Amino acid sequence: MDPEVPVVSVVGLGIVREVVWQYGLGAAPRLQIVVTPTYSGCPATEVIAAAIRDKLASHGVAPVEVHTRLSPAWTTDWMSVEAREALRAYGIAPPVERAPDADGSQAIDIGALLQPSARAVVPCPLCGSHKTRLLSQFGSTACKALYQCNSCLEPFDYFKPH
Repeated sequence: MDPEVPVVSVVGLGIVREVVWQYGLGAAPRLQIVVTPTYSGCPATEVIAAAIRDKLASHGVAPVEVHTRLSPAWTTDWMSVEAREALRAYGIAPPVERAPDADGSQAIDIGALLQPSARAVVPCPLCGSHKTRLLSQFGSTACKALYQCNSCLEPFDYFKPH
């Protein structure tokens, strides 16, 4: 589980990028796992690596090496449908996906990197209303923004897309 979002597995979050068994001459097989953190300065990277090693060791899988890969950078597109639903059920609005253009591409909007797109409607994960407003670009963690629902009046975190 991601320590900052305890209802989403690291696999569902999409940060586990590779799982490979390494076999050497005369050496025991070694499991290598490559993870890409949600952002390069993520403070939970070491905690996640230790949790992966501990979980696998509890199932008799050892030794395990966990490596961090920063490129390509993680994107919310890597999150599974199940992870998005788990976020919603936990009270965090999952990232809103942009529809691709007619040719299948997605243009990069530099302004959207600095602030949420005015076109993006963030539905309330608690009541489902689309009448929400941004309170702060920064929520409980760097990857979230703080919103409030204008219908039920509850504040909620929004997992920012990137």
